[in-house]
Amino acid sequence: QVQLVESGGGSVQAGGSLRLSCAVSPYTAHRPYCMGWFRQTPGKEREGVATMYSDGDTDYSDSVKGRFTISRDNAKNTAYLQMDSLKPEDTAMYYCRSTNAARGGFCVAGAGTSGYWGQGTQVTVSS
Repeated sequence: QVQLVESGGGSVQAGGSLRLSCAVSPYTAHRPYCMGWFRQTPGKEREGVATMYSDGDTDYSDSVKGRFTISRDNAKNTAYLQMDSLKPEDTAMYYCRSTNAARGGFCVAGAGTSGYWGQGTQVTVSS
């Protein structure tokens, strides 16, 4: 059974940095085409933050452009999200997403696509 194992969340003051990691486990069970991060706060829909495709293309939400950087180690089926200049409005539960295909930005999956979600990791930014 494929799992996405997340780590790196926590609490930080505004202006600080955190780095999230997401690894496919077992790493041979799924070959990601699109990997990335979404976030959700209570009462709101889950929104795309940053995603990266196996060819290196990326998507970023406007709210994090210039502050967050997504990267991948394709050999390890692992994705990373470096979050700098954090703001209180970045506070959310962050979820990793991985799909073996995508028909649109932020890992939007079409019919027949295999996709997985991580369990979520909390990021809290205090002012």
